[in-house]
Amino acid sequence: QVQLVESGGGSVQAGGSLRLSCASSGYTVNTYLMAWFRQSPGKEREGVAVNSRFGRLRYADSVKGRFTISRDNAKNTLYLQMNNLKPEDSAMYYCAADRSENGYYNLSPRDFSSWGQGTQVTVSS
Repeated sequence: QVQLVESGGGSVQAGGSLRLSCASSGYTVNTYLMAWFRQSPGKEREGVAVNSRFGRLRYADSVKGRFTISRDNAKNTLYLQMNNLKPEDSAMYYCAADRSENGYYNLSPRDFSSWGQGTQVTVSS
């Protein structure tokens, strides 16, 4: 059974940085497509960044150049380094995983079968 546990969220001022972690169990991260999503109150869940099994990376336009997704296969952990944070980055951030690569192109929540519980990020101006 796949389990994902996020950590690293918090409150920062605009321009600050945070690193989110997603610890995985029940599978090895290098065999799954993994991604970060975020959701703000009243908004749909949106894809932030995706890391395929083959090392390909994609980012939402809103975070390109500021966020970096990576994985440590030895620690079975996915990361999201977030720099130059903006108030509009405030949201609950979720880690997601799936065996299929379908989600790589669309970054759609429906293409991911396993989810963590989320970690809150709040950026103040």
